[in-house]
Amino acid sequence: MPLWVHALACAFGLGSWVAVNGLWVELPLLVTVLPEGWDLPSYLTVIIQLANLGPLLVALCHRLCPGRVREAPVVSGVLGVGVLACVLLAAFWRRTTWILGQQRSTAFFVLVFFLALLDCTSSVTFLPFMMSLPAKYVSSFFVGEGLSGLAPALVALAQGVGMARCVNASHASSANASVPSEGGGFVTEYLPPHFSPEVFFALLGVMTAVSLAAFAALHRLPRTYQLSTEHLVPESQSDPPVTSVTSVTSVCSAVDPPSSPKARRETQSRPLLAKPGHSASQLAFIYCMVVWVNSATNGLLPSVQTFSCMPYGHLAYHLSAALASVANPVACIIAMFRPKRSLVCLGVLCLLGSAFGAYNMAMASMSPCPLLQDSPLGAALIVMSWVFFTGLLSYVKVMVGVILRDESHSALVWCGVAAQAGSLLGSVTMFPLVNVYHLFQAGDFCSTRCPS
Repeated sequence: MPLWVHALACAFGLGSWVAVNGLWVELPLLVTVLPEGWDLPSYLTVIIQLANLGPLLVALCHRLCPGRVREAPVVSGVLGVGVLACVLLAAFWRRTTWILGQQRSTAFFVLVFFLALLDCTSSVTFLPFMMSLPAKYVSSFFVGEGLSGLAPALVALAQGVGMARCVNASHASSANASVPSEGGGFVTEYLPPHFSPEVFFALLGVMTAVSLAAFAALHRLPRTYQLSTEHLVPESQSDPPVTSVTSVTSVCSAVDPPSSPKARRETQSRPLLAKPGHSASQLAFIYCMVVWVNSATNGLLPSVQTFSCMPYGHLAYHLSAALASVANPVACIIAMFRPKRSLVCLGVLCLLGSAFGAYNMAMASMSPCPLLQDSPLGAALIVMSWVFFTGLLSYVKVMVGVILRDESHSALVWCGVAAQAGSLLGSVTMFPLVNVYHLFQAGDFCSTRCPS
């Protein structure tokens, strides 16, 4: 096994979710520039859900034309679109237009849709392509998939996105300062990042281009071995490897397809209760966890992250966005080495992660005056809460996918349906609450005066 092939597989996996993960960690800077302000994350969650049109079309093509859809052209196409979208985003992300009397970031939203289209479609194309390589290289692909969350987070930490300080209104630079509230003597002055968002988006484009180049090299490798007879895990092993799930829209449906239409029909005709170890009630509990976890991590909580963190200062928001993105691949790596299949254990972890999510939601609902706002302890608690919320529920998502993989092909298909249904439910629920009914209130960290 040449090491350079492992490196190519890792670089290919890097392009799976790097664009969407990069957008989330850059939000602390974007919300201070784009007209949507603190409502921007709620728009992104809806746009990402709309981008699931890509995997839906791929699934329909596989269903209507079995055996005729090849992953290679689709992968090269979506990666090429991703590179182009990153380049255009670096050039036009600030462009706004007037819609219904308000400024809207139309160029940003359109380009984000195409980036999300790349990442969502990668869930149903990248792994099937890797199945054409020896099984030993699949683990390297998952390492790269984990890096797609870690790499942009480290870049954002180096960039210092959204950093600010409180200064007297009379000494603030009007170009970089917020407008003080009535009676307030201090304003928030945003410190310039070490490099601009244009450079950050260009770096995302470079990472996506590296993934495209790695895919082209892997596609040209000689196929001197039999493609569809290798297994990811030897039959003697009891625990299969854990597939890393790194995105706001984690996919459970990225599975190796049957090798023939006949095999596909046979596997899809199997009942969900393929193994006697799980009863119907246990499977119902598993699918409820899938719906809830994806609803919380991909819709409910990301929509209000600004409201829960910004009252504690821009540093708290910056750290919570970056470290939460790091917690996701870390949780996946932990799941690879310390898998826990017990439904009781996973239920407890899901409940514990939900408790951290409830704390985040409670602080968002109390914005702009959450608990311990003026205390360093409050900022530390909100950062740790976001990290543990993301890490615990990411671990649950990975292990649930592993459990359902052992059930049947149809169980994984229904897992994907439940995951997307949960994500859509969370996004659709929060969007009107944030943007129509305005249940969450924004405020300026420096000029807001809260009752003691």
